[in-house]
Amino acid sequence: MHISNDSYFADRQRHDLALRMIRHEARTCTIRACTGLSDDRIRRLYQTYATHMPAIPMRRHRGKSPRQISFFTRSAQAQLETSLLAGVFVTFGLLDSAHPRSARSLAYSSLFCDAYETHLQLVRASTISFEHAWFLLQSLLRNTGFRVQRCRHCDGQFLHDLASVFRRACPACTIIRKNLRTPRRRIVRKENRAAPPTPTGEMHTARTAMRTATLGP
Repeated sequence: MHISNDSYFADRQRHDLALRMIRHEARTCTIRACTGLSDDRIRRLYQTYATHMPAIPMRRHRGKSPRQISFFTRSAQAQLETSLLAGVFVTFGLLDSAHPRSARSLAYSSLFCDAYETHLQLVRASTISFEHAWFLLQSLLRNTGFRVQRCRHCDGQFLHDLASVFRRACPACTIIRKNLRTPRRRIVRKENRAAPPTPTGEMHTARTAMRTATLGP
């Protein structure tokens, strides 16, 4: 095979993307959908990665991929992180109608990996796995499971579960109010009690991102 052969470079890109997804503990079915590689080749890549990278812990998830919308709205913290990830998807153009959305597009799948890795840098100790992030993207592309709401307090946008009968407030404002709500009697009895957390640091960054990001029309 000539080094200039386009099929060689395409095959190399598939393997590189597969290894990148393996590092994020993606399931075989997800890797197959994004790269077009067979299950047998993906299993060999798993074995090769485990052999050459023994110091890096990696789990190979089996079974069905995540399919529960409630995972993303189970708490205010989870809803906040989900909304931030959706904002990252918008920033990277993954929800743009003019962008090719084919699951077998290597460029689109690589862009998704870029977006997810950016999210991991923005959110410390993220609770959203690679598989959950992929499921969230597919749900947003199909416009099912979520609707976009705007907070009347901070004017930020956030995702809300369509199946929920309760209209939960903006997750960022909810977390901040919860952190600032301290019983008066406990303050009187404990003069040396540390001050309640203020909306700084990561929470301030999250709130700013929700205010500036546009998740929908």
